[in-house]
Amino acid sequence: MKSRIAILSLLIAALVVLPSYARAAQVSGHVNGEYIESRTADVYTGPCFANAEVNLAGHEAVLAWHIENGAWGNVDLDGLTVVAVVRASGTIGDVYENPLPAKAVMIVDQRASAEQRAALINFAQAQGGALLADVVAVQSAPMRFEVDSARHGYASLEAGNLVRISTRALTDNDEICHNEAVFYDPLAAHLTHAMPAVATQASYSGNHLGVTWNESNRRSAFVGTFGF
Repeated sequence: MKSRIAILSLLIAALVVLPSYARAAQVSGHVNGEYIESRTADVYTGPCFANAEVNLAGHEAVLAWHIENGAWGNVDLDGLTVVAVVRASGTIGDVYENPLPAKAVMIVDQRASAEQRAALINFAQAQGGALLADVVAVQSAPMRFEVDSARHGYASLEAGNLVRISTRALTDNDEICHNEAVFYDPLAAHLTHAMPAVATQASYSGNHLGVTWNESNRRSAFVGTFGF
C-alpha cells in the first residue's frame, strides 16, 4: 500500500510541474485540412544514402498546416495557416539518436486574431510534440498555401519572406539506388494521408534559429492531409 501511495504522489508531483506547453497540449478540437513538410535530409531514399546523411544533415524541418475548416479550443480557425520551423540537435527521425533538444519558430497567419494565433500555436504544438515544445520566437506573416488537386504531390507554401516550399511528385528518374522507400515518417500527428515528394525549392531565411537554408530538388518533402 505504501508503495502505491508513493507512486501516486510522484505522478501528482509530475503533473504539477508539467510545463505550460504540455498542459496546453491537452486542448482539442475538430479540424481538417492540408499539410506540407520539408526536411534538410532525404525522406524518400535508400539506406545507403540515408546512412550517409545521419548526423550531417536533417537537423532542420518545416511543418505547415492549412486548416480548411474547424476549431481548436473552441476558436474558429477556418482558412488559417500555421508554420513551424525546427532546428534539432541531431538528424530528426534517426531511431538511434535523440534529436532533442530542439528549438522552434512559429509563423502564424497574418489574418489571425490574437486568440486565433494562440490557438494555432497550441494546435501545432499538439501535432508536433516535443519538437515544438521550445518556441523561441513567434512571427506573423501573410500565407499562401496551395495544393494542386489534379496532380498528386504538387503543392507550394509561402510564409511571407521567411519560408518557401514547392513540391512535385516523385518519378522513376528520382530513383538513384533503386531500392528507395520512405526512410523517415512524417513528423506530424493525426495525418490522414501523406505521400513523399520532391522539394523543388525549400528555404528558410529567418534569424531566430542561428541557421538558414535554401535547397532544391531534394526528396525531402511530404504532402498530405490531416483530420480528427
